[in-house]
Amino acid sequence: MENHVRLVYQQVLAPLRNQLFFSLHELNQALFARNHRLNQTRMQQKDHTREEKFLAAEKARLQPLPLIPFELEYHHLATVQKNNHVLLTQDKHYYSVPYAHIGQKATIIYTRSLVNIYVKGQKVATHQRDRSTNGYSTVKEHLCSHHQHYLSRSPQYYQQRAKALSDIFHQLITLVFTRPAHPEQWYRTCDGLLRLQRRYDPAHFEKACTLAIEHEQYSYGFVYRLLEKKLIIAHDPDPKISPPLPQHGNVRGADYYKQLTLNFESHESD
Repeated sequence: MENHVRLVYQQVLAPLRNQLFFSLHELNQALFARNHRLNQTRMQQKDHTREEKFLAAEKARLQPLPLIPFELEYHHLATVQKNNHVLLTQDKHYYSVPYAHIGQKATIIYTRSLVNIYVKGQKVATHQRDRSTNGYSTVKEHLCSHHQHYLSRSPQYYQQRAKALSDIFHQLITLVFTRPAHPEQWYRTCDGLLRLQRRYDPAHFEKACTLAIEHEQYSYGFVYRLLEKKLIIAHDPDPKISPPLPQHGNVRGADYYKQLTLNFESHESD
């Protein structure tokens, strides 16, 4: 093999090294002519040429080229989430898996163009690779909501939990599922909102839900930012009234500073 590489350099590339070409097509024609000449030349101490040996012994054994170009494969381990999807962290993209595998470990084998998902060594899903961040690639037949089995999650499950906590929260959860997508894609949003409800002051959480509904922003991130950065204070419609100052001789009060002239009383020392 190394000898053939040397011959190509010597008899194909070297003779063309000083020749000027003005197009790729012109260069390819020159290379083809030099390569054809090499294959037609009888080899030393042989009674045949390279082309004759190829036609007699090798051509019949060739197989068709694969229809799909070779692509490198990469492996990633993930758990099938309760929303029927696994997360490919490389792209931060979610891919659906049949609902029967919820909670199980999955192996994601992905290439430049395809994503194959295996559970216990069996392929359970195939998707075209999608690099859109926080996006979903979903096959509706994979989802619980398209079968009779809801397992432990459904839109009604989240609505009932929210209803038991507050009417405003129930209204927000209901609006979450009105957005155009499969309901499973909003389960993570609902789980996040339930965590916020447990973490923050109930009154503040109620105000954050109200603002989310008023601004039509039915997302975990919007409610989280309102609570974490305490933005609900800026929208508080009922500011707290300061308690009155205690009665004391040294406390002048607000009226004292509203007068236009100041009256200084003289005090005689004893």
